[in-house]
Order: sequence, then structure tokens, then C-alpha cells
Amino acid sequence: MSKYTVEVKLQAVERYLTGNESYQTIAESIGVAKSQVITWVKLFEAQGEKGFKKGYTSYSSGFKLDVLNFMNETGASFLETASKFNISSPSTIYQWEELLKTKGLDALKTKKKRRPSMKKETKSNDKKTTPDEGSMEALRAENERLRMENAYLKKLKALVHEQEKLQTKLKRK
Repeated sequence: MSKYTVEVKLQAVERYLTGNESYQTIAESIGVAKSQVITWVKLFEAQGEKGFKKGYTSYSSGFKLDVLNFMNETGASFLETASKFNISSPSTIYQWEELLKTKGLDALKTKKKRRPSMKKETKSNDKKTTPDEGSMEALRAENERLRMENAYLKKLKALVHEQEKLQTKLKRK
């Protein structure tokens, strides 16, 4: 969500385009950086009013490559290129350029950001099926589980007893 409404941006652009005020005076009156007003004016000149109406955008790797190629061929700045292609921030193009230089073309591909499924994954080749209750197989499985639980509790009891012994020895000293 933008901090400034479309109306505020349009008023700032109109004030500049009438020629009565500078970028700096407009920026100070609104409470933004001078560069922000410059960006709004460039965006308005390139896209018109529709340049201010944005939603979330996901750019394809082909689009990113086209933008970078345009910038390299024409020598346009990040700001001019962002205005031409209606990209919200010139720094986005800079990031694309850095990714292309350092990690190659694959780095420009969009990565899907989604939460993993909460369902437990079941394997189709899973041999472990739950046996019917009361069957010999189910009773054996329960017996094995109870043996493991019993062994665990015995170990735990032995550790607690050993720890108590150490504490009583330390108290005697």
C-alpha cells in the first residue's frame, strides 16, 4: 500500500508541470524526498494517470530481460526505464541487473512463494498399513511399543536415581 494517494501524487505533478514550483519546494510541502517527486513526474510523463494505479505485480523472466535490454540499448537510467515500463521502483531494475551479472539468467526466473501443504504426505509404496484392531499383527505391534516404553521409563528412572545420588554426595561434602 502506498503512503501517498493517487490524488496527492497527481497534485504534486500538476504543481511541477505548471512551472511555478520546483521539485524541492513541492517535496518539502508534501513531506517527501525530492527524488520521489521527480519519480512521480517521470512516471506521469511516461504512463499518464494510470502509472499511479498499481497492484501487486509479478514480472516474468522474459519481461525482466526485455527491460534490461532496453536499458542497455538506449542508455536510459534506472528511473527512466522504470517509468517507461511502469515498474514501481527503479531499484527493482538495479536488483535484476545485479542478479543477472552475478547469478545468470536463471536468477531472473520468478520463484513461487507459497506455504507448504499441511497435509501429511503419503507414500504410494508404503508397506506399513495399520493392522486391524485385535489382530495378531496389531497385538504384536502394541506389545513392541509397550516394551520400548517400559525400557525408556527404566532408563529414565535409573538416570534420575543416579542424579539424586550425586546431589546427596555433594550435600554431604
